[in-house]
Amino acid sequence: MKKYIFLFSSLVIMSLTSCSSDDPEIVNEEELITTLKVTLTPQGGGSVVTLQLQDLDGDGPNAPVTTVSGPLQANTTYTGVTQVLNETESPAEDITLEVEEEGDEHQFFYTFSNSTASIKYTDEDVNKNPIGIKFDMTTTNAGIVAMTVTLRHEPNKAASGVSTGNITNAGGETDVEATFNLTVN
Repeated sequence: MKKYIFLFSSLVIMSLTSCSSDDPEIVNEEELITTLKVTLTPQGGGSVVTLQLQDLDGDGPNAPVTTVSGPLQANTTYTGVTQVLNETESPAEDITLEVEEEGDEHQFFYTFSNSTASIKYTDEDVNKNPIGIKFDMTTTNAGIVAMTVTLRHEPNKAASGVSTGNITNAGGETDVEATFNLTVN
């Protein structure tokens, strides 16, 4: 009887340990982004301008709400900081921390409808490529400009122009995107 129990136990152990030769797949689930917030602080003083896209119900029936707290000053350089949040959590989850931690897999892009404003990245990932959480934005003459902010996951940072903010050849997947209509006085 002991012989049969030993044989049965051995078969069970072998079947449990050899069910699959595949390695377990690690899933890195995409975070829910409900809010994109850009804070622009004028160097040398002045009013801080906040741009925000908020979509608390995601794909729900309510449209996203986009706000701009005020006009920008002409011929001014702003220190910019972009933040992404999941405000369905309490307290809100700051996804910016994950974007920064996985900087080699993410990049913010800032595109403008005309030459009234431009940006220069001031942060970088472990490979010395931009992430775009921090940047300087410089305005020129007075006017109106549409600014589109896009967070890309796994962009091709080696592609032509990507390191200077050209999204054209970036590839990857868009995690969040918002367009803000800005007035420059």
